[in-house]
Amino acid sequence: MNFPSFAKVPAFSVLVVALATFFLAGCSMIPSSGANKEQVLRAEAISSLPIQIVDIDDAVARRVFAAERRVRFADVFFSDKLPGYRVGAGDIVEVSIWEAPPATLFGSTTLDPRAGAMTTRVTTFPEQMVSYEGAINIPFAGMVPAAGKSPQQIELDIARRLQGKANQPQVLVRVTRNATSNVTVVGEVAQSIRMPLTAKGERLLDAVAAAGGVRQPVGKMTVQITRGEVVQAMALDSVIQDPKQNIVLQPGDVVTVLFQPLSFTALGATGKNEEVFFEAQGITLAQALARSGGLQDSRADAMGVFIFRYEEPLVLGVAGENPSLTPDGKVPVIYRVDLKDPRSFFVAQGFPIHNKDVLYVSNAPAAELQKFLNILTSVVFTAQGLGSIR
Repeated sequence: MNFPSFAKVPAFSVLVVALATFFLAGCSMIPSSGANKEQVLRAEAISSLPIQIVDIDDAVARRVFAAERRVRFADVFFSDKLPGYRVGAGDIVEVSIWEAPPATLFGSTTLDPRAGAMTTRVTTFPEQMVSYEGAINIPFAGMVPAAGKSPQQIELDIARRLQGKANQPQVLVRVTRNATSNVTVVGEVAQSIRMPLTAKGERLLDAVAAAGGVRQPVGKMTVQITRGEVVQAMALDSVIQDPKQNIVLQPGDVVTVLFQPLSFTALGATGKNEEVFFEAQGITLAQALARSGGLQDSRADAMGVFIFRYEEPLVLGVAGENPSLTPDGKVPVIYRVDLKDPRSFFVAQGFPIHNKDVLYVSNAPAAELQKFLNILTSVVFTAQGLGSIR
């Protein structure tokens, strides 16, 4: 069988065959950086995961932003306790008692050759530790409850118990070693410490300062507070800028300063495809687009800008509907924004980017066609070249 040479095959025939092959293959042979807009929008119907596709408008941006606004130290760690030191089991205290002259119970008389007879009116007892039961032992007053009380409350209790036994007793209780009313500060600070609390009512930034400050740039630091079973974190920048978040600490609080750079991944027809880090205070979609180099004018579909995220059910308004969730209780969501609409640029300024988000910009249909035409041109010229060789 004789095959025709490439020189005898018209270029138009080559074009027709290539076009037919291209459309029969459904464009799957053309190189691409990912799914196009139509393929992403079909993900909700064809995926085995319970994916939701949500168009970003002003209402959606406000709802997502409001979900973040609820998570603040002032809302989570509100307390009706007045600041002030409270003695606890394990503290070391020193008790001194004065009597008005003539002292009869604790007083003693000494002779000073220069001043003559004088009466000593103060008695200081040896330091003692507050017992496991929360009490201290005072002669003639018995076991005095101390745990959970301020030094002033203990003084009044001892004086009340000595009425009728000592002559106008006056009591001073001094905490010589604070073992219970402390805050632990750890993490990316100059020095991890246990900071004692005083009646002043130390606040969060006092603890950070007492630990020598942070070892990384403030804008990239997160501070976490653990109080009992409640754990909450905030950007250190936000605490500094909003005095309400500089909350009064309570005994037993653990302050952890974390250096955890947040990041999102930019893929598709953006100026650069890479992991982009951002500050702990957070950035908006508009900032994320700028930091990823914007949209490539020759490739990007401005109507196909997507954010892939695992979202909290409450943000989507699906609480109580028992949606299919991921093992960690999240809903896979694809947010879409249409940058062809000028109003979307205002929305993008209020839509927050989360850690581990994927920002994907799909290729425009014309870009796929341009790729095909480039391949087709290469095939035609290659065929003509081979024909000329024969």
